[in-house]
This record gives sequence, C-alpha cells and structure tokens, in this order.
Amino acid sequence: MNAYSLESFRPERRLQAEQQRSSFISGAAFSDRMNLHRTIFISDTHLGTRGCKAAMLADFLANNDCRTLYLVGDILDGWQVRNWHWDEAHRRVIDEILFKAASGTRVVYIAGNHDEALRRYAGLILAGVELHREAIHETADGRRLLVIHGDQFDGIVNYAKWLAHLGDTAYTIALRANDMLHAVRKCFGLPYWSLSQYLKTKVKNAVQFISNFEQAVVRAAQAAGTDGVVCGHIHHPAIRNFGDILYCNDGDWIENCSALVENGLGQLELMYWTECADDGSAPERNLPAVAAVRQWTLEPALST
Repeated sequence: MNAYSLESFRPERRLQAEQQRSSFISGAAFSDRMNLHRTIFISDTHLGTRGCKAAMLADFLANNDCRTLYLVGDILDGWQVRNWHWDEAHRRVIDEILFKAASGTRVVYIAGNHDEALRRYAGLILAGVELHREAIHETADGRRLLVIHGDQFDGIVNYAKWLAHLGDTAYTIALRANDMLHAVRKCFGLPYWSLSQYLKTKVKNAVQFISNFEQAVVRAAQAAGTDGVVCGHIHHPAIRNFGDILYCNDGDWIENCSALVENGLGQLELMYWTECADDGSAPERNLPAVAAVRQWTLEPALST
C-alpha cells in the first residue's frame, strides 16, 4: 500500500498535480514552464554525496512530468555512507519523486551497484515506487526496450570490487576539483563544463571501456529479444544504433545533468538540465531553469 497521498503535500502542489493530470487527458500544455513527456529515464544521481547536482535535479523533476518515471540505478549512494552528505536539495529530490508517485505517475526503481541493497526487495512497492532488478518498457510506437542499470557488464564491479571502490574514491576527488573549476568559471560568467567528462573522452582506455560496455549491453538486449536497451552506470549519455538494436544511456546527475525522455510518438531524446537559477536552499521557491535539449543523430556502432 502507498503510504503517501496527495494530502501529504502542500496545497499548491496538490492543485498542480490535478492540472497536470488534466493536461495529459486533454493534450493541452500545463504551463510554459512544465514539460510533459510520456516517459522519463534518469540514473546515477548518487544522492547522499556532495557530487550530486541535487538542486538541478529537484528543479528538473519539478518542471518535467511524465506518465512513467524510471529510476535506472545508483539513485542513492550506499558506498558513501561514511561520508554521507544530505541537505535540503537532496530532500527536495525525494519529495519530488514521492509527489509524482502519489499524483499518479508510475515510478519504477531499477537498483544499481551503489544502491544494490535494494535488489533484495525486487517485486515490492514502497511508497508507491516499484522496485525491480530490470524492466521491459514499451514505447508509444511499439518498440520494446530492456531497462537495466548496467553494472552487470562492468568486470571491475563484478570481479574486483575493491578496485571499484578505490576508483570511486579517486572519482570523488576528481569531482571536487571539477566543482572548484566550475566555481571559478561561474565567477567569469562561463557555463557549466565537466573536466572529468572531458578527460573520459580523451583517455584511450576510458573510450575503449565505454565501447566495450555499450557492446556488452547491446548483446544483452539481443539475448532478451528486445528492440533496444536503456541503461546508466558509466555516466556517458548517448543514443546510438548498433545494427538493429537501439542503445540509450540516460547519463547522470554528477557530470552531465541529463535525462532520457520519450514523447507521445515514441521518439527518444536526451535532455540536459544545464542551468539552475536556485541554489536549492529555499524549497518553497521554484525558479525557472534553462533546459538544453539535444536531438541525437543515430551513429554507426564503434568497431571493436
């Protein structure tokens, strides 16, 4: 049973939910600021860490609605319990997710490796959120997509977990350097830019790892008999064709602030929530955010 209801939220949010539900039925736009989608996929938010762009994520969830929301793993970061960081922006993210579940959105949580403790509860519904190890999503145009986090295809995570934890620590340090660089760029009026993401694209081993990961995930989709796959894990957003299999990675909310969205025709695109006007300290304020939407051209698969 869902322990949350619309009455649990403040009156203006309950009114918003009713207006959004009516807009889905009528096809009308809810507001100039509200983006309506058939489906939203997000992953790798790593709530509980300082690297999480929680204010941007809360703003994205408040200004984007859907019929189905997939949380594709690593939403909570259980690896950082000793260095747990939780502030008002992180709480707002949880509130927005629960608000969507209470107002009629189907919310599906696919646990990843950082929140793997939830995998033992697969099949249960907690606070209106369905817990699963994987799922099959059918798009509006009839394509079937396998939805998985993707850590199953990461040899380091599966066979050298100590090395994965060591890498996670190094990654955290790199993200702190990234945040300092962003603060300097912000002083000069420059937009957000990810140093760690830039390094990933320039280091040959990282590029090869991404290629190998993508091909392994695609093989899993082929084995499952689906038309494509949606995953996360590697923090590298992409929409690409591997033969007749569609590969989609929704990215993350550490470096890219990206989500995969589906419209009413079944078309998929990546949305980058690149600017946030609020610092997340005032939950009653819903200031407009600037969203950058990029329609990706389907590229041929990388050769092995």
